[in-house]
Amino acid sequence: MRIALFGTSADPPTAGHQEILKWLSESYDWVAVWAADNPFKSHQTALLHRAAMLQLLITDINAPQQNIALEQELSSLRTLETLEKAKVRWGEDAEYTLVIGSDLLSQLPRWYQVADLLNQVKLLVVPRPGYPIDESVLEKIRNLGGKIAIALFTGLDVSSTAFRTQGDTRAITPPVVAYIHREHLYKCQDASKKRFQLC
Repeated sequence: MRIALFGTSADPPTAGHQEILKWLSESYDWVAVWAADNPFKSHQTALLHRAAMLQLLITDINAPQQNIALEQELSSLRTLETLEKAKVRWGEDAEYTLVIGSDLLSQLPRWYQVADLLNQVKLLVVPRPGYPIDESVLEKIRNLGGKIAIALFTGLDVSSTAFRTQGDTRAITPPVVAYIHREHLYKCQDASKKRFQLC
């Protein structure tokens, strides 16, 4: 069984995340998704809300094989612990591929016991606009034991950051926007002296 492991801070999850998940569903037997706290980032919204928004995003995907699921119990500050949980769930014999955006590549060598992690998974890097893939970073990851593939797919040019800092709702799907309004998340932001209300 080929399993794609895709954790994201989902603060909030975007149409870009949704397109990646659709693409993964065509190549893997199962796509396991979860919202996570990234120790290298600060988060504006509680993990509970981020997981709920991610579930809305997944529910909105019309994947023919119905092989994408929120697996929130996999969430951990340490990806190695996530992998251990995945192995308990799907077994040692499954083939695990860790999916990350190119924006996280430079962080990866600093992850907890990263050599141990890379020894147990394949790594799929999804290119993101604005985050070119640095060959020297790839080489560093390969030297740590990483088996890297670059996805033949480029994510949408949207980001959670653009929504949080500029109120760009084009990045966010309608069910997630509705949830944000209902729960009064990301409210009353101010960008470039231009007020916009999200609450």
